[in-house]
Amino acid sequence: MIRLAKDIAPLSVEQLRSIEHQALAKGLPLMQRAGLAAASMVEQQLTQPATIVVLVGPGNNGGDALVAARLLRAKGFEVTAVMAQTIEHASDDAREAWVQWLACAGLCQPTLPTEPPELVIDGLFGIGLARPLDAPWQGLIDTVNAWAAPILALDVPSGVHADTGQLLGRAIRATWTLSFIAPCLASAMAHTKPFFGQCWVADLQLQAHSWVKQP
Repeated sequence: MIRLAKDIAPLSVEQLRSIEHQALAKGLPLMQRAGLAAASMVEQQLTQPATIVVLVGPGNNGGDALVAARLLRAKGFEVTAVMAQTIEHASDDAREAWVQWLACAGLCQPTLPTEPPELVIDGLFGIGLARPLDAPWQGLIDTVNAWAAPILALDVPSGVHADTGQLLGRAIRATWTLSFIAPCLASAMAHTKPFFGQCWVADLQLQAHSWVKQP
């Protein structure tokens, strides 16, 4: 289920990670659910198949984005995945998402196309980013922001610290942010609104707050 985040209590990175670990220990396919939710969100916002650039990071956020890319390509969208680094050291799920993307003849390139697409999906970094952005990530973000195309950020706009809202460089300025499981703390902060845009949540069928340990 995808719904607006305004009425859902945000959780810390520690809480979100705890829920993820519990769910994965039960064998739940979180990456597949996240990618499906992202693809569904795109279909809600675009009335017809369009050109999409998917920014793929080296971790699970990139895996979520690749699942979405594959599903959207199957629906007739023209999707290009941009990977500045490989995901060979990522999780098994993220590597499998990469294999499945290649298996469907998905396009991949190390740099951005010269012409802006009709939509950008930000799958560079999720809630785990805690260090300043450097090249090549900062260059990708600067160019995408300058395009002024609509941007869907997955989990959190890349470059924003999910707990504190601190900017770890020049962050993605998203049109929409789709959080997974529950919103992060930064999504509810006034100074981060220009980066998050309109906030949505896909609970990945987890009912997040039932998993949170009570004090």
